[in-house]
Amino acid sequence: MSHEQTLPAAGTAASNADTRGLSKRTLGVPALVFMIIAASAPLTVVGGGVPSNFAVSANLGIPLSFVVLGVCLALFAVGYAAMSSHIRNAGAFYAYIAQGLGRATGVGASWVALVSYNAMQVGIYGLFGFALSSFINGKLGTNIPWWVAALVGFVIVGWLGVNKVDLSAKVIGVLVAGEFLAVIVFDVISFVVSPEGTSGAGFAPSDLFTASVGAALSFSMAAFMGFESAAIYSEEAKDPKRSIARATYIAVGIISVFYAVSSWAMMIGIGPGNIIAESQKQGPDLLFNFLTDHGAVIVSDVAQVLFVTSLLAALIAFHNAVARYVFSLGREGVLPRSLARVNRRHAPVAGSLVQSALALVMLAVFAIAGTGSELGLLYPVLTFFTWLTNTGAFGLVLLLVMISVAVIGYFRKHRGEYSAWTRLVAPTLAAITLGIVFVLIVVNFNVLIGSTEFSPLSVILPAIVILPGIAGVFWGLRLKKHRPDVYRGIGFGGAPDTSS
Repeated sequence: MSHEQTLPAAGTAASNADTRGLSKRTLGVPALVFMIIAASAPLTVVGGGVPSNFAVSANLGIPLSFVVLGVCLALFAVGYAAMSSHIRNAGAFYAYIAQGLGRATGVGASWVALVSYNAMQVGIYGLFGFALSSFINGKLGTNIPWWVAALVGFVIVGWLGVNKVDLSAKVIGVLVAGEFLAVIVFDVISFVVSPEGTSGAGFAPSDLFTASVGAALSFSMAAFMGFESAAIYSEEAKDPKRSIARATYIAVGIISVFYAVSSWAMMIGIGPGNIIAESQKQGPDLLFNFLTDHGAVIVSDVAQVLFVTSLLAALIAFHNAVARYVFSLGREGVLPRSLARVNRRHAPVAGSLVQSALALVMLAVFAIAGTGSELGLLYPVLTFFTWLTNTGAFGLVLLLVMISVAVIGYFRKHRGEYSAWTRLVAPTLAAITLGIVFVLIVVNFNVLIGSTEFSPLSVILPAIVILPGIAGVFWGLRLKKHRPDVYRGIGFGGAPDTSS
């Protein structure tokens, strides 16, 4: 007898939800924070993202950029956290936008979210495969292709994806703790070495706000991707009314401060006068070479292993996010209801398998396309990883802007106990500031995908996000006309909104 179950159609008694839905009251605030931070991949950001940012933007204000973006996202979190106490839906962004800007717009947003999260998750396999194969080949003298190493991660992520979410959270918790420890060791050694002495370089406004501020902010924004994911687990949280808001605020604060301090430590350890040149010369190897030179080979080796596990943790976190979006859309009838299937462990097995299948197809496509590439060993990093993760970041920032506006729309109808600051002022400021970041990403998209001049990819990749969103709006309008019962439940877990 099959253990798989499909959720009931809209209007079925709510009492069935607990036995046929996701795990209930499984995740506490610490687990949610770990899930969020795992998606931002601390060691990946510090080891790979920060040197790349210095190298490409040639901007000394990278530490300050994390502070600036942290303030922007804290403003966003004000209204977002308030909505999270009212809306508990694994579709998170989709549900928020549907209830704040309209159901058809919500469907469009859900398709943008699906494409964006998938792009982020699948793209990371490129860097994971490169990092794992490089480490093993370097230590054992083997010649394992990147895609074989990527398949190892694929199997682990797929297995965890069909298990209970708290198992993924425990695995992620261990991996993230190791990442933090490795980066802290690097930070301490950097401040001890400090060839030019310790200074406030990197935090002066004049360091950041130069002609390259757009590229710098765009790169740094990618470091925060996943901070919004606590709401995705709202149906599985122990105390969703409070824990989602707390986890979001804590994660934004930790990510902002940790990355600001660590990028500053890198600048001090290499020297403000040398950081840009050395980043351009060494790239992601900068952190590991530094640890080898000033720590020990074993320290560098441990850091490289943790770099691989950092990427694995991010793969797990984004996989879980995609699976829950598919689950939510299937439950509400926006996608086939069979996609709302869960197993006896209350894991969204259908959504997990769909995401795994897509990842496997994309792995195969890039593995075949990269055969004999002139890019050599860096092929999966410069194409698979760079193209897809920046496409995902583009879509997710667009969603952040839309949610900021949706908060305003939602609280026009549900004022409750909230002040004008929560209902209007903070969301407006968030929409403006994040809108500026979005424009900067669009303007600098060539730079983000590694092109020094106009590339067709700078149009094609954003279109992969935008066109499904537009199609989703039309699909929502079609549901309104031909399936009004389904349309009324969009953004409400499949149960029609009784307040409208």
